[in-house]
Parts: sequence; structure tokens; C-alpha cells
Amino acid sequence: MNNSYYETLDENFTQALNLYEKDFTHEELIDFLKSGNIVQKQIAAIRLDGVESVFDAGILVDNLTGQDGKVREAVSMRLNEFMSDSNYIDYFKSDNNYSVFLDAIIDINANICRNVISAVTNLKSDENFCSKFCPELVNLTNCLLDKVSEFDFMQGKYKVNKEVFKLYWCLETVYAFRDIINFTDLKNILLKAKDIEEYTIREKAAKILSRNFDDAELQKAHEELKNDPNYYVRRYFSKN
Repeated sequence: MNNSYYETLDENFTQALNLYEKDFTHEELIDFLKSGNIVQKQIAAIRLDGVESVFDAGILVDNLTGQDGKVREAVSMRLNEFMSDSNYIDYFKSDNNYSVFLDAIIDINANICRNVISAVTNLKSDENFCSKFCPELVNLTNCLLDKVSEFDFMQGKYKVNKEVFKLYWCLETVYAFRDIINFTDLKNILLKAKDIEEYTIREKAAKILSRNFDDAELQKAHEELKNDPNYYVRRYFSKN
């Protein structure tokens, strides 16, 4: 690496240290999140004590996508924390946030996916959120299932892995909302996912199907995955 890389690294570290040692008002931290550089946004997310309005929540959510990974991860961590708090959760119930949440659950960083999925589960009791988020989640999951089902897993490994990764986290979100998603939609997803060659996808289907459904096709799928050749798929049925 050239000297300019290390100079930039040193500058960023110095800036981060200086920012972390200073006291900022809530409004200043929100301004950093709104229009700051990478270091300012990251420090602002870490230093923020909470959100005080729908506007604040929207600024935080906006930084979940289209930002440097360090910013996205810090924001997702605080988002999970704030949305778990009854003092703040209502500020995140804006329709403008829902599509961002959907994009963020398939981030390339698994920590961000986990944080955002955990955060949005706090909105499971919100009828407006579920009525809009769940159908879009179903559409995204089906789109990825259709893509992945057509892949030759011996070729185009990077592309395959990227789409499988997205599908994996979609199915994890489906698991979190399994009792709210329309049953026919859930059934169709499971019947597709159980036949995917990549075992991590069958594993997610098994996680959902480990609960017995009063449906003949899903009971059959349950038995198929219970006897899957892969241990990580079968393990969800070990106690049944």
C-alpha cells in the first residue's frame, strides 16, 4: 500500500480520537449523521444517547444504506438498541423507513443483517408496519429463491454466494415474522426453499418447519428435511 493510504488512516484515527473526546449536543450529533464524513457519522452514531423525534429516527435509518460499512454497522447497532426501547420505538414507525429496513436486512455485512432483523422485530405488533413490510419481504424472498434455484452451483461462485447470502437473511427475517406472514405465502416460500441445493437455505427452511404445521404438503416437507443428508439441516428436528 502507498504512503497516502497510511496518511489517510492516521488522519482518520486522529480525527476520530478528537471527536470522541469532545462533548457534542444532541443536535450536533444529528447534524453529523445528516451531512458529516465517515468518521463524523460513525462517532455520532456511537455517541448518540437516543432519538427525540421522527426526524432524528429518519436520519439514523437513512444511514443504514449507501454509507461506508463502518457507518452502517455502528448505525445498525444503535438502531437495534433504540428500537428495543419503548421510549423510542414510536419514532421509527414511519412508512419512509420500511424500504430501508428491507434493503438493510440483506446487507453484505452479517452483523448489520442481524442487528436490523432484531430491530424490526420490535415492530411486529404494529399493524401498519407488518401490512407493508411483510408483503415486500415475501416478494424479495421469492425473487431471490427464483434466482438461486436456477444457479449452477459449480459456476459463478461469487455471484451465487452473494445471492445465497441475501436469501439466507431474508429467510431469517421470514422466520422472525412467520406468524404474521400470509400462510399461503409462507408455504410457497418453504416449498421452494426446501429444494435449494445450498444447504444453508434448506437449514433456514428447516428452522421454520421444525414447528409442525397443519398442512399435508408442509408436513411432507418437514419429513424430507428431518431426513436431510446435511447435519445442520437435520439438527432442527433432533428434539422432535
